[in-house]
Formats: sequence, C-alpha cells, structure tokens
Amino acid sequence: MASTLMKALLTASLAFSMLFISAESSDDEKSVYEVLESYNFPKGILPTNAQGYVLNPDASFQVYLDKLCSFAIEAGYQLKYQSMISGKISPGYLKNLRGISVKITFFWIDISAVELRDGQLKFYVGFISAAFPLSNFYVCPTCGCGLDCSGRPVLLDSY
Repeated sequence: MASTLMKALLTASLAFSMLFISAESSDDEKSVYEVLESYNFPKGILPTNAQGYVLNPDASFQVYLDKLCSFAIEAGYQLKYQSMISGKISPGYLKNLRGISVKITFFWIDISAVELRDGQLKFYVGFISAAFPLSNFYVCPTCGCGLDCSGRPVLLDSY
C-alpha cells in the first residue's frame, strides 16, 4: 500500500514538474533580452548566444547560453560567461550573480552584482566596483570577438 502511494506521488510530482517546465519554455514568452529590458537593463549585458531562461516568482533566474562564452572588451578586460548564469533580478539591480567573471591582470574574478544608476551600469566584484556608460551595452557582444567582429576572425575561447 505504502509503495503504491509512493509511486503515485512520484508520478504526480514528475507530471507536475514536466508541466511547469513546459509552461516556462512556451513559445509566446518574452525573450531573455526583453525580460532584461523590462527590468530597465540593456540587452547588451548578455552575449548573443542566450538560448533560454527561467524566471521564478521570487525573482531568481537562470539564463542558458548555447556554450561557454568569452570575449575582450574595450577597457582591456576579458569577460567569461558560463553556459548557465543565475542570480536575482529587480528593477535596475542584479544580485547574487553566478556564472559571469572578468579577468583582471592574471586572475578570473566573479562579478557578483550589477546596478543601474545615473545612466551607468556599476559592476561589483566583491567590494570593488567599476561603472560604465549605459550606451556601452545597447548591442549584444558576440562570443570570441565581443563588439569588434567585423573584419577579423572570431577567436576560439581560451582559458
């Protein structure tokens, strides 16, 4: 009896989970870039290879990229996005970020938060932060070459 009840509960739980996953990935939902913009963030804080996302009722999220992504930006930094990025989002603020890091000198350091303030995006790496104009993020970077892809080959990711 207990075994039958346990199997029924597991089956119902699995069916509910599949229904929830299907609802999260429906074709009529907003793209991850549209969701970012609805929270006042520019789409260019994510690379072009974002494939999907889950936004939970508590504002925690996961963004899925089709592959690990690395590229250099003008300020001399190199950025790396894991194939899954997670955190918590609210208007103008991303916190508890996991899966995005910046190379400073010889070390990869995790970006822990991003704040939109006074027309700038402020990126936090621990207690240190750096601010960049919002206009730097209107266009999504491409893996391997960032924003400077014309006329040069796309570089393979190196770590």
